[in-house]
Amino acid sequence: MRRAFRPRVVVLTDFPPLDTIPGGAGYGPPNKRSDTDDLQSMVRFLLYTNDFEVAGLVATSGTFANIASKQNILDMLALYEQVYPNLRRHDKRYPTAARLRSVTWQGVSGSYGRPAEQLIGQGKDSEASEKIIGLLDKPDSRPIWFCVWGGPCDLAQALWKIRETRTPIEAERLLAKVRIYLIGLQDGTGQWLLDTFPKLFVIVSKGNYMGMFNNARGAKTELSDLAWVNEHVRTGHGPLGAAYPKSGFYPETPGVWEGDSPSFLYLVSATRRLNDPEKPDQPSWGGQFVRVDPTLDHWTDAPAGAESIWRWREPCQKDFALRMDWCTT
Repeated sequence: MRRAFRPRVVVLTDFPPLDTIPGGAGYGPPNKRSDTDDLQSMVRFLLYTNDFEVAGLVATSGTFANIASKQNILDMLALYEQVYPNLRRHDKRYPTAARLRSVTWQGVSGSYGRPAEQLIGQGKDSEASEKIIGLLDKPDSRPIWFCVWGGPCDLAQALWKIRETRTPIEAERLLAKVRIYLIGLQDGTGQWLLDTFPKLFVIVSKGNYMGMFNNARGAKTELSDLAWVNEHVRTGHGPLGAAYPKSGFYPETPGVWEGDSPSFLYLVSATRRLNDPEKPDQPSWGGQFVRVDPTLDHWTDAPAGAESIWRWREPCQKDFALRMDWCTT
């Protein structure tokens, strides 16, 4: 029997406090203002941890306050812990909250929008970058999928240190395990990774991630508007669902704004054998991509753009709603 695909996953998220206030100036104090889309995406992600081997959760810098705080992730895991017994009734592979806490790592603060030369190099290690090196050093040849929701500077620092401290052969062996899915380029280290490592497997979603937005042009908004979110997620589905914000950055346009979710939905559809994750040119829940240069292992948005994601909205949302039901049954 063919072994089921269960990817090793590390999420790097610019994760705000649970009580964050969406919106820009005038909506609240800077340390509470942020984009709430990461909160939305994390609720969905935790419901798929039975299909993944979660190898790391990294707190990176968010917008406005630009502070990386792993406590914010730990606070979300406390809500997951409350629904875990119900989730486990449906699948015993769900990890305990204690297991997820053990792989929650602190990233660098203040990285948003900064150039690579200010974020990478001697003396710029973080708990997260050191843990990533340790993870790659383990005697396990399986790929590690890095889903980057914010800036990738902690990952970039890890790869910089590997390049600087290991033999070329050893560095090449470790980098061969790395698979990266970037949601945009939120600090200068994303472009640095592309410029420095031509053989590194990197997907850059420049805009097709917007296919997750409630108002994506051509998509069925009745499957992602506030009414849908309230019925299937926010009310009557336990504390984890209640933590799902009404909106993303713009409170005046509520609904699903999970711009980061395609990074792991790409793998969710692969666990269902809908796509081969090693072949980004195939359609997937996380979009479809083209190789920008045949000499590089770098991929970016296919011409279909956001449609390559929203075309899957119906099965994607149906599965999300089912798993939300598991939180209370």
